[in-house]
Amino acid sequence: MNKNFINIKNIPNLTLFLLLIGLYSVIFAQPQFNPMAAKPGSFSRMGFGPRGIGLGNGLSALTEGNLVSYYNPAASVFQKGTSFQTGYSFLSLDRQLNFLSFTRRFEFFSSKDTSSDRKPTSVAGLSAGVINSGVSKIDGRDNNGLKTKELSTSENLFFIGISNRFSEKFSLGLNFKFYYYKLYEKMTSTSVGVDAGALYRLNDNLSFSFTLNDLNSKYKWDSGPIYGQNGISSEDKFPLLKKLGVCYKNTDYNFFIVGEFESSNAGTNIIRLGAEYNIFEGLYLRGGIDQFNLSNSDWPTKPSLGFTYFYNLSDYVLGVDYAFMFEPYSSSDRHIIGVNFNF
Repeated sequence: MNKNFINIKNIPNLTLFLLLIGLYSVIFAQPQFNPMAAKPGSFSRMGFGPRGIGLGNGLSALTEGNLVSYYNPAASVFQKGTSFQTGYSFLSLDRQLNFLSFTRRFEFFSSKDTSSDRKPTSVAGLSAGVINSGVSKIDGRDNNGLKTKELSTSENLFFIGISNRFSEKFSLGLNFKFYYYKLYEKMTSTSVGVDAGALYRLNDNLSFSFTLNDLNSKYKWDSGPIYGQNGISSEDKFPLLKKLGVCYKNTDYNFFIVGEFESSNAGTNIIRLGAEYNIFEGLYLRGGIDQFNLSNSDWPTKPSLGFTYFYNLSDYVLGVDYAFMFEPYSSSDRHIIGVNFNF
């Protein structure tokens, strides 16, 4: 975290620019069908935690602050200290979306180098997390239309990412993902997928990234346990996502901008933008835009805003996160709160 205080009068025009973009997106958003929402695993593409969602989910090239391999498995080598994050989302229509993650960087030194200013011979990163999603209070009915009981679904993603820094500028990482979906009492499915990522820091101000998401991820279904001989088996493949990211950091004004381009085999080409500003010690403001689809100009974008406040407690730092994201197809928008520990 940056410890410098900044006069609020010196806030750059970036903040106003992002607010105007967000207002434009809200006013001109029109209801359109989102093909990615109909693809399996849509809950896992909603973002991770208040910080990521508040930045428009374009964090694949980010190397600052609390990091998680969800966005780029190669980024965990840049984590400072150890980060533990948890988050809860307030959603409409009896939905839930919860987050939990742990990220740590490991440095290895040569036993022959005993100098006080020695540098690590290798740096590795570990990041693990869980996303829990579901819908409750579903009205169950029998064949005659009579009410039986309330039903619920649960969809979960468990992931663990490992990364290695091959030089001061370049790192690679892999993210191993396990999906578990409980659709009905006797209808469940699991899947194993992989993310691959690369991150290159050109200098202290500029970094680039490339990631592939959900390699081999798919759900297999068998309705035989419910319908017997009339049951069928099917397979639903997750969309393959290819992402190019960039991050620019301005150390004079203590802000950074992230951008990302995502292409999928579902025919989407999406732009994401976000910025974070350290307004004064411990307080970070952010804003972003998600789902700007170049393939469909009428597809509604999703602006977001958020903040984090850090407080030092002896040997560790406690942070409180909040994010708001516009949700066009819902009766209310998303509100995400979270707590993070750094030690």
